[in-house]
Amino acid sequence: VQFVESGGGLVQAGGSLRLSCAASVSISSIDVMGWFRQAPGKQRELVARITSRGNTDYVDSIQGRFTISRDNKNTVYLQMNTLKPEDTAAYYCYAHYGGYDYWGQGTQVTVSS
Repeated sequence: VQFVESGGGLVQAGGSLRLSCAASVSISSIDVMGWFRQAPGKQRELVARITSRGNTDYVDSIQGRFTISRDNKNTVYLQMNTLKPEDTAAYYCYAHYGGYDYWGQGTQVTVSS
């Protein structure tokens, strides 16, 4: 599985960004898709994920601010509102497909105070 990620950038605190991740296979065949992030000096952490049934999970720190969704073809979105400087990180698209994990190359999100 390959991904095309987009939507990262520089935004002021309180602003919004929308990340997109287009997979090379039909999203209906992917068990789980989601987004991880990794800030400098920190471990990679799960931000949000969505299953093939549409169930979603979020890390506590972004509850109520971020929303993960998908279309009916091959793209997953992460709408990020009320961004905080601590949300600054490289964001990686992720998929669990056919028993394996796949990762995108990452897109940088920088939130200035």
